[in-house]
Amino acid sequence: MAALRALRKSKTLQYGVPMMLLIIGGSFGLREFTQIRYDAHKLHCKVDPALEERIKKNQVTLESEYEKLKDSSLDDWKNIRGPRPWEDSKSFQEQQR
Repeated sequence: MAALRALRKSKTLQYGVPMMLLIIGGSFGLREFTQIRYDAHKLHCKVDPALEERIKKNQVTLESEYEKLKDSSLDDWKNIRGPRPWEDSKSFQEQQR
């Protein structure tokens, strides 16, 4: 009986054991909740096979874009600034051109 009283008054049993249970149990709980998140993300990101084929067929590569821009003249470009918030955007852009 005296040993039980001593164990109940022990700071380790009173505060340490519940804290360890909370930390260990929390890690298992967090693992389950994060797994649900990743599983839901996998289900949500599935793509229609027909759409996937269209995406693969219309691949734009860096080389193809380079070929388009290779022949264009970049020496005669004009820098047009955007309008200020207090300026009318349409009329200002017409003036700049």
